[in-house]
Amino acid sequence: MGVKNLWDILESCKKTLPLHHLQNKRVCIDLSCWIVQLQNVNKSHCAIKDKLYLRGLFHRLRALTALNCSLIFVTDGAIPAIKSSTYRKRLNPGNVLTQDEAIKPSSIRRNAGSEFSRMIKEAKVLGNALGIPCLDGIEEAEAQCALLNYESFCDGCFTSDSDAFLFGARTVYRDICLGEGGYLVCYEMDDIERKLGLGRNSLITLAVILGGDYSEGVYGLGRESACQIVKSIGDSAVLQWIASEGFSFVKKQKGSKKQTENDKCNGRENAAEYKNPNGSKCPSLMKIQTLQVLNAYLKPKCHSAESDAVQRILALYPYSRSQLQQICTEFLDWPPEKTDEYILPKIAERELRRFANLRSTASQVGVQLPLNEMPIKCPLSRIIKPRKVQGVDCFEVSWEEMDGLETSIVPADLVQRACPERILEFQERRAQGKKRNNTRPRRPRLEKTPPLGQIDQKLEDLLLEVDQESSLADDATVLCGSVSGDDESIAQIHVDSSIQTHSTWNGNSVNKGFASGRAYCQEDDILPALSKAEVIDLTSPPPVRHASGKSKHQDDNVECINVVELSDSENDMFSPEHIRRARELRMFIAGIKDNLY
Repeated sequence: MGVKNLWDILESCKKTLPLHHLQNKRVCIDLSCWIVQLQNVNKSHCAIKDKLYLRGLFHRLRALTALNCSLIFVTDGAIPAIKSSTYRKRLNPGNVLTQDEAIKPSSIRRNAGSEFSRMIKEAKVLGNALGIPCLDGIEEAEAQCALLNYESFCDGCFTSDSDAFLFGARTVYRDICLGEGGYLVCYEMDDIERKLGLGRNSLITLAVILGGDYSEGVYGLGRESACQIVKSIGDSAVLQWIASEGFSFVKKQKGSKKQTENDKCNGRENAAEYKNPNGSKCPSLMKIQTLQVLNAYLKPKCHSAESDAVQRILALYPYSRSQLQQICTEFLDWPPEKTDEYILPKIAERELRRFANLRSTASQVGVQLPLNEMPIKCPLSRIIKPRKVQGVDCFEVSWEEMDGLETSIVPADLVQRACPERILEFQERRAQGKKRNNTRPRRPRLEKTPPLGQIDQKLEDLLLEVDQESSLADDATVLCGSVSGDDESIAQIHVDSSIQTHSTWNGNSVNKGFASGRAYCQEDDILPALSKAEVIDLTSPPPVRHASGKSKHQDDNVECINVVELSDSENDMFSPEHIRRARELRMFIAGIKDNLY
């Protein structure tokens, strides 16, 4: 819980940062707070049975692993003596402490066989498989995280307990979200000091006045009044003032009447729980408890920065693939392939970030080494193609010496920092491929298949054309028979204007009428148009035409025309065989049309 209403006081200092803010950083994690957060997502029995909290923890860890964020688990130790009364009240709300227990509390060992302790053990096993060390705290986990942050052994700490600032933390990450790209809820002590004018001593004083895990607070004072009192005294002097004067300054601020506290406490069985209207307990007891609270925040029981336990967790540990597969199979019922699919791309991205950090460090000290001369081999083998992931430029790459992983997608800026040579190689291959494509002859574009409506129209036109050709063939056969015969016979074509000749056109077909051995026709393609009736002797020599286009034998009533003799090849073109084949073609096209529909 921490300090009452302290998060509300610090609301103006809250910052929301993108998840990649944690790349290449080291952070401590109050494991109990994370398990509580993940457990609160779904408190049903099925959620605990299916270990949804462990699944959520796995996805948090893999997201931070990809950013090359070094993690340190910190767990709670024994319950501090000053917190024992609060702990007992949470377990048994009706429990009443004696005065001796309030003055001389004793620490309490945590129940190692509880359900929550079992969850903590499973989380530690999962972290161990991922190469995450764990530091078991002596008492409060947030106090140990704050000490590591204060000593600059880590860049921040994850905890939802607001009293981490009272233990000396400089950067606290209250929450983490992986959706929508991921973000963090962050508070920094520099912002608190600059915006609110509250330092660590002022926050400790607020804990004494408002109450929290270590004290009940002063009756009748809210957060605004408490902040005014603390700011009026100043951060540098507030602890000395409250240690020497007690809560006398609180009485003056409230304008309360002076009362004898010892008389109020006499005769009461539980003086430690008594609060008078002035907002304080018995002066002597209140002063003792106030000093205990100050000492608990200023000198918490933690592993020192020089201890072996702290030095051990600062080392880097590799992850165990086989152990992780076994844990995920046992706890999450995942096959090994699914576990590899989740974690191996993140491990590869972490290795690439470490390689990028190595090259950056070498560049800062003035050492410019080509890629093939680096002391550590680049894990990225080649770039396959560019990709876009949630609007971010990425590359699909292949990995080298990465057991179980061939390709994955990584951000383009990471590849640029780690191995820009690979990007140049990819661009050269791409340019060469374009040149080869330009030298190849282009294939003609295939016409798109017309829609069924157009196919239907084309088939109808083709059938109509075949019918017209067949009809034309029949008429041409009759015409050829009328002009063929003995060379000495006379063929006359008599055109009589008094006789009605009907020619019906449908496309290229013509219906002609024949009567009494004479062919009556009206068609520009076979005979020119005749204005008057005429009789032509085909055995007579052709008339001689003058330049004017008229012949010597031409009179006012007769106009000569040219007669075209049909050759044998033309007669063959309209033979019965042609008509038969045309009929077969019509049947074939009709069958295609039926199949289309």
